[in-house]
Amino acid sequence: MLIQTVALKEVKFFSLHGYYPEEQRTGNHFLVSAEVTFVPTGDSENLQHTVNYEVLNSIMREEMARTQKMLETVVRNMLDRILSFYPFLLTAEVGIKKLHPPMPGEIGHSFVQLRYNAE
Repeated sequence: MLIQTVALKEVKFFSLHGYYPEEQRTGNHFLVSAEVTFVPTGDSENLQHTVNYEVLNSIMREEMARTQKMLETVVRNMLDRILSFYPFLLTAEVGIKKLHPPMPGEIGHSFVQLRYNAE
């Protein structure tokens, strides 16, 4: 059986997500990734037979524009929307890196991720 993967990796956004009010005022940079797998069917030149990564990008942009306190909420919203748009997926994974989160120490990024598995 063939399994196809479609992904967007580390799409950069500036957003106002954060638990604390000052984070929602000043914002931060984020990297968002989404990866899905499915069994390919039909004409591979037809967008109706695959996952369109432009749709993934649109979902990312819309959810990153809606300020949330918790990255867990943002990731869940993205994953739910991807699954509702593409119900034939075998797996789906969405992750968000918050670059240099505002806390003591030199932190490259924090990370939140959710995975869906159809099994």
